[in-house]
Amino acid sequence: MFDIDECYIAVLRLVKEAGSIVREKINQPKDAMTKSCEVDLVTEWDQKVEKLLVDGISSKFPDHKFIGEEATSLGTKVELTDAPTWIIDPIDGTMNFVHSLPHTCISIALLINKTPEIGVVYNPILEQFFSARRGQGAFLNGAPIRVSGEKELRKALVMMEMGTSRDTEKMKIVLENANNLTSQVHGIRALGSAALNMCMVALGGADISFEFGIHAWDVAAGDIIVREAGGVCIDPAGGPFDVMSRRVLCASTMELAQELAKVLVQYYPERD
Repeated sequence: MFDIDECYIAVLRLVKEAGSIVREKINQPKDAMTKSCEVDLVTEWDQKVEKLLVDGISSKFPDHKFIGEEATSLGTKVELTDAPTWIIDPIDGTMNFVHSLPHTCISIALLINKTPEIGVVYNPILEQFFSARRGQGAFLNGAPIRVSGEKELRKALVMMEMGTSRDTEKMKIVLENANNLTSQVHGIRALGSAALNMCMVALGGADISFEFGIHAWDVAAGDIIVREAGGVCIDPAGGPFDVMSRRVLCASTMELAQELAKVLVQYYPERD
């Protein structure tokens, strides 16, 4: 057995430490390598931040498991079990980080029995520290946050992304959704980070965020932060959210989520 409070305190300290690396390096020259395609990038700092987080957590909780973006990209098999599992994106918004655009963050969540217990999303450039624990609410820099409560699609500000895949079928569907939604919503925005897009919904600054082709590490922390802020996370087709499905739709209300789900053209990537 272990103490969730102890986990929370430990991860807050580690994420702050990791954030200092991102803050220091964002305006410095970076050598970016490609992963799945020429716009799916990784830097040495992604790898160093992930190592800092994994090593720091493992030293305190040696039995805990990890699903991390950079370890996975090196061929480690993704497997979510009932064991305490930390799902980590060391730098969500690597493209932004490479270009010194300040919308980039560290995203980390703890799942136990496949249930989210802790979520932290930290943008150290803009000093936005989002956090949530199951049953205890969501916070930005220690202050409680709530979703907007918007229920109507025509009044909604929507977060959506092009994503890092240049798969022809996926790109066609993304552009079709953008074209269809433009006349049906208040506006469409993109920060270049799935985690931050979801946190904008939790904050009440946006009303919906959806994306196809993301990974568990992009959305695990955002999921609990949105839920604890009073919002919902579902599958973009309207069913239950599955963190391993590489599909997400979060919204301020279930009514709004289901209204969007009805008009989206769907895309089903290979699961994590």
